[in-house]
Amino acid sequence: MTRHQKRLSVPKSWPVERKTGTFTVKAGAGPHGEAGVPLLIVLRDVLGYVDSKKEAKYALNHQSILVNGDAASDVRRPIGMFDILAFVQREEYYRVFPDEGGRLALTPIDTDSASSRLGKIVNKTQVSGGNFQLTLHDGSTLVVEDASEYSGKDSIVVDNETKEIVAHFPYEEGALVTAVDGSHAGEIGEISEIIVTPGSGNNSVVVETEDGEFETVEQYVVVSDENFTGDDE
Repeated sequence: MTRHQKRLSVPKSWPVERKTGTFTVKAGAGPHGEAGVPLLIVLRDVLGYVDSKKEAKYALNHQSILVNGDAASDVRRPIGMFDILAFVQREEYYRVFPDEGGRLALTPIDTDSASSRLGKIVNKTQVSGGNFQLTLHDGSTLVVEDASEYSGKDSIVVDNETKEIVAHFPYEEGALVTAVDGSHAGEIGEISEIIVTPGSGNNSVVVETEDGEFETVEQYVVVSDENFTGDDE
């Protein structure tokens, strides 16, 4: 397996210039799969806080950069949708949010908003002992005693310190959603209709926005509320 990543072949969600050089850093193993952006790219190319991998490693060694409440230790650690970045010494906090076109962007937030993160439920399974495991969009999991109120495509808010669920947003008509992929990535609106496709085809949703409406496959939208769709500052 190659240790290099060509700029021209990076996922479209990566906020990097593709023609400024041949190679860029490759994401390490971790959350978000192939769509995860290496932390080094965020620090160097997006924020400009470091000029090199060496400087980034120095910052991480001082445990001054937190991802979802935990100190980051690897410059290749994948960063993805709805992650919370905290720069302790700078007292700066960001939420990773899809921008127009599907590129990941950093939205400044306040301290309170940085204490929890949004997650989309992609799977629910029963585990030994009778508990249930919820798998989120980034691959992380939570175990709960009673999962009767949670369904696939719902969203939950997880406290970064306790790892407990503090809010729940059901996937249903009338729910506020953000498109995170496809031609409408970055657009926000309310679900006006859920269209169920017979057979193995993808279901779709009609989303009403301030400027009209659009239709997309339901996998491309994430339920949230107004606290997760704008700049808090």
